[in-house]
Amino acid sequence: MKPVLHWIGLIAISFVSLQLFFVARIALMRVVPPESTAFQRSEAWQLARRPGSLHWQQQWVPYAQISDNLKRAVIASEDDNFVNNDGVEWEAIEKAWQKNAKAEALALQRAQRTHSSAKPPRIVGASTITQQLAKNLFLSGERTLLRKGQELALTMLLDRILGKRRVLEIYLNSVEWGTGVFGAEAAAERYYHKPAARLSAYEAARLAVMLPRPKYFERVPNSGYLASRASTIVGRMRDAELP
Repeated sequence: MKPVLHWIGLIAISFVSLQLFFVARIALMRVVPPESTAFQRSEAWQLARRPGSLHWQQQWVPYAQISDNLKRAVIASEDDNFVNNDGVEWEAIEKAWQKNAKAEALALQRAQRTHSSAKPPRIVGASTITQQLAKNLFLSGERTLLRKGQELALTMLLDRILGKRRVLEIYLNSVEWGTGVFGAEAAAERYYHKPAARLSAYEAARLAVMLPRPKYFERVPNSGYLASRASTIVGRMRDAELP
């Protein structure tokens, strides 16, 4: 019994130590921008493995030097309740969980009827801006309940320690906008040859629409969906509340 209790104690201590490490890292981000994120390091490794493909664009700019158009567009597109939520939209998570469970059950039924292996269904997410930042900063891309629990804990820490304005500032300076293109300044220069401070409403909306699939839209900049969805986001931007 004692060895079991010993290992349980070690696991508990390790877990608490990890959370304290995250708290310290996040507290430091109140004054010092993160040098890189876990996602960026993973992308840099992937690019470095391809000869001649390591092309990296990123430049940190303060919150005030990012166009309000882009802030409003990203909030309207990614998290329209950003200012008012606690970093997590619990109702949206519950709905996504139910939808994913239903999709998995249907995939299993089809596999049983056709006597074939079940094709994994497309997983529907319900991530807020703060959750996306938590994942990008600290976590891997795996999908497990343990990882999801850590994501939610980190999300609430980010929301409480940093506040909405700093969360949005770090997010806009670190999010991916194409292969090796990270942050608002790099995206504005890459696609519009201007600083992020001078983005128009429509330019900002197009960048916001790219976020879920930046590498895809980088390859198909004339996508009809991109243009149509950007026009919709422009119409919603006036209602987006800034921190």
